[in-house]
Amino acid sequence: MASLKDVKTKIGGVKKTSQITSAMNMVAAAKLRGAQQKMEDFRPYTEKFNQAMTSLSANMESGQFPLMEVRDVQTVEIVIVTSDRGLCGSFNSNIFKATEKLISQYEAEGKKVSLVCVGKKGNAFFKKTGKIRKAYTDIMGSFQMFNARSIAQDVAANFLAGEADKVHVVYGKFMSIAVQRPAMETLLPVQPEVNESEDAVEAGKGTGDYIYEPSPTEIMDVLLPLYMNVMIYHAMLETGASEHAARMTAMDNATRACKDMIDELTLLYNKARQAGITADLMDIVGGAEALKG
Repeated sequence: MASLKDVKTKIGGVKKTSQITSAMNMVAAAKLRGAQQKMEDFRPYTEKFNQAMTSLSANMESGQFPLMEVRDVQTVEIVIVTSDRGLCGSFNSNIFKATEKLISQYEAEGKKVSLVCVGKKGNAFFKKTGKIRKAYTDIMGSFQMFNARSIAQDVAANFLAGEADKVHVVYGKFMSIAVQRPAMETLLPVQPEVNESEDAVEAGKGTGDYIYEPSPTEIMDVLLPLYMNVMIYHAMLETGASEHAARMTAMDNATRACKDMIDELTLLYNKARQAGITADLMDIVGGAEALKG
């Protein structure tokens, strides 16, 4: 059995760890409120932007704009959005698994894959693969739209140069405080959406219900680059909120585990202390009996 001093030292160490995890839980909760608010405020804008793009591109051909050009896919680029910091449970590892699965699918088809890592954790994990084309680290703590714009411009330029025939983005989607799941979306080429609703077809409804000024072509020239900015920024907002939620949950679980360890160690301490007292009493009784004899 461990000595009283060793058990007491362990109890003190676990208590200090519990204080740290509890403090980190509160910090994550405070940061989550701001990140979640920004994410929820931006979601309606993203949805409306996608609706506008769907309406504008419905009657356009895929190759009408450079960013809509559909090619024979030989090279695929994946933008991976992760956190800069750890201690958030399996949040980042789930994104890694989803990305590795996607890479395996394309490589099994004989396609070349390159990566753009946004966040330190993704860069550190995939660095050994040699597939990283560019990395953006130390920005997930306080990113702005201009960060997303620079990433989008780089990815778009690489696509237009013919270095990538298809671009995906993988990020952590915020479902709730307790649930964050990896999500994958296709960034490029931007594909025109067709309204396949039978009612809409029968009624002859579609983009013809809208009159655009200037022409849809001129509007698309402006919106396509903005669409890239919006999608990247949306992925970063979702990942940022998911990171804080995952860290808050992980630190809460760690604090509870510390409390369980303290209870177990306290029980062990009491048993060791009782065994020590019993041994002392046995020595006293034995000595008293020896004196009587």
